[in-house]
Amino acid sequence: MTSIVLDCAPAAGRIIRSDACVSEGADWLANHDDRFAQALDLCGPLPLRRKPDGFAELLSAIVSQQVSVASARAIWQRLQDAGLTCEVAVLAKTEEELRGIGLSRQKAKYARALAGAGIDFNALRDAPTENVIKTLTQVSGIGVWTAEIYAMFSLGRADVFAPGDLALQEAARVLFALEERPKERALREMAKDWSPWRSVAARILWAYYHVAKDREGIR
Repeated sequence: MTSIVLDCAPAAGRIIRSDACVSEGADWLANHDDRFAQALDLCGPLPLRRKPDGFAELLSAIVSQQVSVASARAIWQRLQDAGLTCEVAVLAKTEEELRGIGLSRQKAKYARALAGAGIDFNALRDAPTENVIKTLTQVSGIGVWTAEIYAMFSLGRADVFAPGDLALQEAARVLFALEERPKERALREMAKDWSPWRSVAARILWAYYHVAKDREGIR
């Protein structure tokens, strides 16, 4: 008997698991709008960008907030070396002890808040995206952008977007010849036209931003 592996859970929607999924979405968007086709001609194949899910990934996102890539990597390495990448270990440390490893006072508080939030990360894999974002943003230190990026790359959601991202806003301005950079609400509305492949549209826009601005859009 042949087993069939579905690439989605009913509530979660389509899940991006491989480069083939990204290519499928890119082809759909290119056929849907010539401007995406033009961007893809400049950018070439898109990256998969799948990441692990779970506590450590969100803690890493907190560490990365408002610091350089080099600083974030150095602090994260210290946390890894100290074994502080799981809930139990983080909760066993005081905020002062976490600060001694390199976290700011605010990020130490956020790290302990995340560790004590009791998030069921396995359940998030099958939850509707809006529930994922609602659950994560209830934790101090995790905003909508971080939650959307987690849904996009750690959970592989095909139809999620992060309109608060400045690189996406600027890439949309240039690619769609807009008079000004769209604000978050306007870009969220604009992105509805790219469903059911909004996360692939984001990949295209990030890649296009890199080409157009000659600098990295996200870490």
